[in-house]
Amino acid sequence: MPYKVNVIIEKDENGYFAYCPEFKECQTKGDSLEEVKTKIKEVIELYLETLPDDERKEYQSKEILTTMLEVQDS
Repeated sequence: MPYKVNVIIEKDENGYFAYCPEFKECQTKGDSLEEVKTKIKEVIELYLETLPDDERKEYQSKEILTTMLEVQDS
């Protein structure tokens, strides 16, 4: 069953870091954007396999909203 999950990817001087807010255990890093996207998908799929069916269904109903805000530095 396909799932839609939120993934945050951050870039720094060492490459890329990705994590999934719904599954705090799911995080990884990679040298390129494509690598980190592939790796985080694998991590999430493996994690979902460990969950009981009722927990998987609970996560399907969660929704996380994100937005970008412009803030000023004091």
